Amino acid sequence: INEHQSGQRIDNFLVKNLKGVPKSHVYRLLRSGQVRVNSGRKKPHYKLQTGDVLRIPPVRVSENNNETVPDSIINLLKDAVLYEDEGIIAINKPSGIAVHKGSGLRFGVIEAFRQIMPEQPLELVHRLDRETSGCLLLAKNRQILAQLHELLRHEKTVHIEKTYLALLHGDWTQGKYFADDRTTIDIGISKVKRSGEHMMQADAEGDSAISHFELIEAFNSEGIPPCSLMKITIETGRTHQIRVHSQYSGHPVIGDSKYGNKAANKLFRELGLNRLFLHARRLYLPLADPITIEAPLSDELEQLLKKLRA
Repeated sequence: INEHQSGQRIDNFLVKNLKGVPKSHVYRLLRSGQVRVNSGRKKPHYKLQTGDVLRIPPVRVSENNNETVPDSIINLLKDAVLYEDEGIIAINKPSGIAVHKGSGLRFGVIEAFRQIMPEQPLELVHRLDRETSGCLLLAKNRQILAQLHELLRHEKTVHIEKTYLALLHGDWTQGKYFADDRTTIDIGISKVKRSGEHMMQADAEGDSAISHFELIEAFNSEGIPPCSLMKITIETGRTHQIRVHSQYSGHPVIGDSKYGNKAANKLFRELGLNRLFLHARRLYLPLADPITIEAPLSDELEQLLKKLRA
């Protein structure tokens, strides 16, 4: 066990490294003593230490877990790297690529980078929706992962600042939340099931969620539905938070098939927008040496803004 692997619970380490082996079998191996640390048995909650020698018995791994990420995706993500040092990698995640596999997806960003850097113990620092583009952080070791997770806690005075750009349906200046400076939407979010689909909704009794909206530019072009380019910062990180708060404001995100306006989305598809217009533009990391990471908009989003300004 090297220094990057130390500090992990042995059960979590085994589940992560024995891809395709059911969790129940991993725990059976631990209970029966077939897994040994320094020649001795250990409980599942034992935390591995640098220098430990771990013996794992032969196990059968499902073949379908050995699928590789296509070269086209590998090359796309290599080109998307914005920043890298000894502790982190920051990428400009393309829209349409999930951050990890699951729910019928064979791979995501983290699986791709583990294929690119097989010797590096990479972990996701945070998540973005599959259709959201922009700044995404990966940690190269557990120490920096723990440090960044601490900075993601918004109740702390010093925390990671996330700034998004979104194109919202309707003229924000005519809406109930328009103000001279930024507007705060502070309403909880809870999960519901509608027509067999899990969704999030604004709910005063839900988990606390706070988003700050600031108008950048309002568009009222002839023949195009009115829309507003917004800068949005979030104080909490609830699932679909910006999308739900935008819907609650009466101005859903353009291109949002789950919470958006279907008629407006159809018109914007005709203008060439085939994705959600939500982009994680900027991350500020208040480390010992602070880091600011900015992700440029994709050509598709830039071209749409040009059309709106024409």
